[in-house]
Formats: sequence, structure tokens, C-alpha cells
Amino acid sequence: MPPPGQTQLPDWDGLKLRVRTLISSHRVVIFSKSYCPYCNKVKELFRSMHVEYYALELDVTADGPSIQQVLAELTNQRTVPNVFVNGTHIGGCDSTYQAYHDGSLRKLLGDSQDAEPYDYDLIIIGGGSGGLACSKEAAALGKKVMVLDYVVPTPLGTSWGLGGTCVNVGCIPKKLMHQAALLGQALQDSRKYGWQYEQQVKHNWEIMVEAIQNYIGSLNWGYRVSLREKSVTYLNSYGEFIEPHKIKATNRKGQVSYHTAETFVLATGERPRYLGIPGDKEYCITSDDLFSLPYCPGKTLVVGASYVALECAGFLAGLGLDVTVMVRSILLRGFDQEMAEKVGAYMETHGVKFIRKFVPVILSLQIFIQVEQLEEGMPGRLKVTAKSTEGPEIFEEEYNTVLIAIGRDACTRNIGLETIGVKINEKNGKVPVNDEEQTNVPYVYAIGDILDGKLELTPVAIQAGKLLARRLYGGSSTKCDYINVPTTVFTPLEYGSCGLAEERAVEEYGKQNLEVYHSLFWPLEWTVPGRDNNTCYAKIICSKHDNNRVIGFHVLGPNAGEVTQGFAAAIKCGLTKELLDETIGIHPTCGEVFTTMDITKSSGQDITQRGC
Repeated sequence: MPPPGQTQLPDWDGLKLRVRTLISSHRVVIFSKSYCPYCNKVKELFRSMHVEYYALELDVTADGPSIQQVLAELTNQRTVPNVFVNGTHIGGCDSTYQAYHDGSLRKLLGDSQDAEPYDYDLIIIGGGSGGLACSKEAAALGKKVMVLDYVVPTPLGTSWGLGGTCVNVGCIPKKLMHQAALLGQALQDSRKYGWQYEQQVKHNWEIMVEAIQNYIGSLNWGYRVSLREKSVTYLNSYGEFIEPHKIKATNRKGQVSYHTAETFVLATGERPRYLGIPGDKEYCITSDDLFSLPYCPGKTLVVGASYVALECAGFLAGLGLDVTVMVRSILLRGFDQEMAEKVGAYMETHGVKFIRKFVPVILSLQIFIQVEQLEEGMPGRLKVTAKSTEGPEIFEEEYNTVLIAIGRDACTRNIGLETIGVKINEKNGKVPVNDEEQTNVPYVYAIGDILDGKLELTPVAIQAGKLLARRLYGGSSTKCDYINVPTTVFTPLEYGSCGLAEERAVEEYGKQNLEVYHSLFWPLEWTVPGRDNNTCYAKIICSKHDNNRVIGFHVLGPNAGEVTQGFAAAIKCGLTKELLDETIGIHPTCGEVFTTMDITKSSGQDITQRGC
């Protein structure tokens, strides 16, 4: 026993011998602490490689601090995890992962002699915008890459080529059909500008669809050529994991091939959700069908109030069709609700009907809908019956087309993720990842719309894919920034936003800590036709205690996407209200309204405009 009042000194020679013995007697030793997330990450890596390891948890070992001091003397590393493989010091978490990615870890493990080399450095499941961006970036960095892309046909048999949702059944055809509708409005305006034409103007759906599909076809071909030029192997096959690091690929003819890779990226995207009611898959369409529909949809019911629902309803009405939107609860969930209601109000004044009386007051209530076919045809006739669980009122109406746009589901449940242990959010099928897009299985990453809690936007997927490839193979450490990402809803009156919705800003900052500046405005181009004064609206949300920094930007008006894109860069740089005031606007434009705002919501002053 040591003398009273003295602590027994560690047996340093004995501890050094113990540490060296542990290192020499185990293939892999991890000096760890049980609560350390980086230690757990390293353990997960070795588990995914099916490599046994010995872990000494220094926080629950009596002489743990002394052992950590011995390790510091041996390795000059004072942190955990401290990893050794076959007697060789690897280092911490980052060093271990770097060794895993460059192949040196497997060599130290002695696997290089026995194990067959992987077929590819990287296999990407999903040939959408994010997957293609990641594949080309990885190939440019010298890696052997494969992309698998397979479109499961819709219940009506619609399928498409390489490029994913955005190119084939999303952003691209949506914006082009939106443009077609805007041209219709421009024709009406043109008479006020002196244009005279006698012939009745009408729209031809078939000509529009053919032109749009021809353009999309050229993009599909361009993507295939680009992959070939980058030496990326492309398979039009359905990918499914069958064991760690190995997938089965099944093509349209049912032919199967097998492929292995060191690393995988999930980029499978989402597909429209159906209602699960009688007649929905048999008689209804979704956005997956609409853009290549070979006939004019005629009188259309749009079920849902998502941005897809309102965009489709908007351009269909703009093309002269009879359009009704059935709303379950609120418009544009997740967006600023003041802006969403203004979007809906403008659509109503321009011919879109909304069925809101079936919206439940209590969120747990549901709307029950049934769709019956009355007559086949292109289009045919459908009978829609809807009722609320509250009250006896029943809605019945006939339509030519019912478009379902109630949301989208992640394509993750049938690709064998459970086989290799990749965790998903069971409620929505989305994949939880860390800030480097890495799943719980270290060699599997995910990007794009399937990420849990991230934005579902094409440019986000592209950015994430490129940066992921650069981190994996280019020595970069830059991560995708999911904050202050601009977006635009291409409804008849476009809505652009960047940053926080007003409701979200109040939740995060408190109403008393915010100042909201706003204004109505009248685009000069609309003054001669004399239409829609005081419908366009601009709003910025500022944090009072952060130099009035702009934390929310919202604009409702023509070309909102172009306006928002420019201001988004400024918001990234910390834009404040003072900087906006100091900025000289371009006159006459819609964007200049943000340089002249001086009325706050809290003041209650009138914001109506009488001129441009």
C-alpha cells in the first residue's frame, strides 16, 4: 500500500507491456471509449468488412487514462479511437477511413492475397441527376465506375430514358409546359400592345408533347454519350444488393448479371404515391404519365396540394382546360403559408377551381375518394365520389382525367438494403445519413431525394453527388451545404424562396426578434394590358439581433426563379437589410422591389401599389 495521502504510481513498464501484447496478439485492436461516436464509426467499418476486432474501452477500464498516456508516448496520438492492424498503427477515425478508401487497409489486413478484387471502385444505383453527376466526377478522378438505371413502368405502362425524374417527368417538361401556358397569356396581352390577328388561336396538345418529348430524347442520348466519353459503364438494369459489396442487376428481358464494388452510392430517387383507393392505379394518372400523355387530358381533377399538384393544375388551366384541385389540408406544405395562399388565390382568379369544403378541421380525419370508369377513351370519362368522415355531404363529379399528386415515396424498399444492413426510416423509406452522405454501412452512401430530412431538389442532388465523389477520390473535405437553398414553384404566378418560411422563422427566433418587410408590386409588362395589379408580392424576414440579416426571402411574381437565384448568392454571403437598402435597383424590373422596401408588417401600413 502507498503511504497515507499518496496515490499509487502506475506501473508504466507493465502498462507498456500490456499495450504491446494487445497490439501483437490481435489482428485489429481499437483503443476506444464507449461513448465516442468516432470510435463507433470505426467499429462499424470493421463490422461491415466482416473483420473481427478487439476493442479496449478506456473509459470503463480502471487504468484507462494511464493506458491512453502510454499510447500517446508510443504513437504521438492523444485521442481515440487509436487503431492498430496487424501490429501497424493506423491512427484515428479519419486515418482509418482514408486507409479503407485507398486500399491500404485491406493490404494491412492481409486480404489482398486471398480476396478477389472488386469489379468496380464505385457502383451507383440510379441514373438521375445526382447519380450521373457523382459517376462522371468519380470517373474524371480515375475511378472505375458503373451506373445502373431502371425505370419501373407506371401502372399505365409509362417509362422513360436515362436522366431521372427531373429530365424526363419533372423539372424540364414541367417548365416547358408552364412556358406553353405563359405564351397563351402573352397572346391575350399582345392585343393591348397592338398585335392584331383574325384567326382563332387554339392549343394543340399533341404538337406540344411531341416537341417536348423530342427535346427530352436528345437529353437522354446526351447523357449516354457523356457516360461513354467518361468511360462510365451504364446498365439499363434494376440493381439489388444480394450480399455485402455485391449486387444483382436484372434487365428488361429478365437477364441477370452480378457485380461487385468497393463503394456504392444510392441515388434511386422517388416515385409518385397513390391514394390506395378503388380505381386509382387503373384509371388515374400521375406526373409520371402526364408529360408524355398522347392525348389532351380534358376536364381534369388534380388530387393534392403539393407543388407538383399546383404546377400541373396551373399549366393545364393555362392551356385552356377545365381544372379542379381537391385539397386535403393546406397548400404547399413546408412552404411559407402566406405565400402559398396567395399562390392559390391567384390560381382561383385565373380559372382553377378548388374543392376545400372537404378539408377536415382535425388533422386525423381523412377524405375518402372513389374513382369509377364510365367510358373508355383518350380521354375517357371518370366518376369521382368523395366524402369527409365528418358530415353526410357527398361530392360527385365527372372528369376526363384524374391526376394524383399527393406526394412521393422513396425507392428504397426493394433494392436489398436490409440484406446488407442499411437502415431506412420505416415511416417514409428515406435513408438517414451523416453530414458526408454516409449511411450506417460505411461503404454505402446516399444522395438526392431519398435522404431523410434533406431537400428534394435536383441541383441539391447534383451538388451532393459531385462533392461526394471529390471527398471519396479527390482528397477534398468540402461537404454539401443544405442551408439557404433557393427554389421556385412554377405555378402560373411563380413563387421563389430562399431561407426560412415566416412560420419557421417565428419558431426558431421568436416573433419579437424578427422584422418582416413586405410590398405588393405591379410588373410594368402587365400595366398596358391592365391586369392583376396588386397580386405580385415580395417579403423578406430579418433577424433584429443579427444586424437585420435576411433569413427568409420570398417573391411571388413573373420570373421568380431568375429573381431568387440572384439574391440567393447574397443571402449565402450574409445579406442584411442595410445592404439591400444600399443596393441600387435595376429599373424597371420586378427584382428592384427588394431594394426599396420600407414598410414592415408590424407597422400595419398599406402596401398596395398604384404604378410600377
